[in-house]
Amino acid sequence: MKRNVLITGTSSGVGFESALLFAQKGYKVYATMRNLEKATELQTRAEIEKLDITILQLEVTSIESINAAVATIIEKERHIDILLNNAGAGFAKTTEQATEAEIRWVTDVNYLGVVFCTQAVLPYMRAQKSGQIITLTSVGGLVGQPFNELYCGAKFAVEGFMEGLATYVSDPFNIKISCVEPGGITTEFMKTAIGKTTVAGEFATGEYAPIFEKYRTASQKRASESTTSVYQTGLEVAKVVMNVAETENPPLRIRTSQWAEDFCRLKTQADPDGTLLVAQLKDSFL
Repeated sequence: MKRNVLITGTSSGVGFESALLFAQKGYKVYATMRNLEKATELQTRAEIEKLDITILQLEVTSIESINAAVATIIEKERHIDILLNNAGAGFAKTTEQATEAEIRWVTDVNYLGVVFCTQAVLPYMRAQKSGQIITLTSVGGLVGQPFNELYCGAKFAVEGFMEGLATYVSDPFNIKISCVEPGGITTEFMKTAIGKTTVAGEFATGEYAPIFEKYRTASQKRASESTTSVYQTGLEVAKVVMNVAETENPPLRIRTSQWAEDFCRLKTQADPDGTLLVAQLKDSFL
């Protein structure tokens, strides 16, 4: 029997590449996305390669949409083996200058969407006494960065949520929890982050302007260079996700490149993959 995987945010980037890669490896893939008008490229690839991919609508900021997608899969398959929480969006702006709507948006997309998708699949994984939840987080979930504090805050929340969840669902219910932590990715994600940041004239005045200009210049320099030491392709990150999915005892945390590893070293050197901390928490509380 094929293992089936539910992936969020598959219209581009890591989600797109993961959907193809899982299907190529023989999984039944339920590839979901907010806007089905962006499904053409994935659908075409699936048809050309004869891949077992079903595309569904799922908006991670809507509990109704999440539950409807999960219900559709359960009705057809009776089980969900892997959830890949991939959907997310970048955001860079000072806390002072971000609007209430923007703060709620970045939190909903990057944190609450993960919580509600996870909540939706847990009853089925618990009942079947097996499952795996893999979440694409970020080095920003471990290290706060200038002008990214709202995005990093959401990703820190994801890391804490998954760390806490791992302490009590892994042993009794055989549900494996992993956070995959990339650095820079050359995908639509970056374009979204830039689009949400570079509003014309927004940082032209005020005391933050010279600080932001230094940040913007450095970011653009890194992006234009696209050095392999910093930025990865969506496929490169998707391959790390696949390795996690096919590891018998996957880590709680894994960085996707040497650059990401080095960037987070001060936070991770005592317990690089999170295994020791989870064990300690189990001993302390359970």
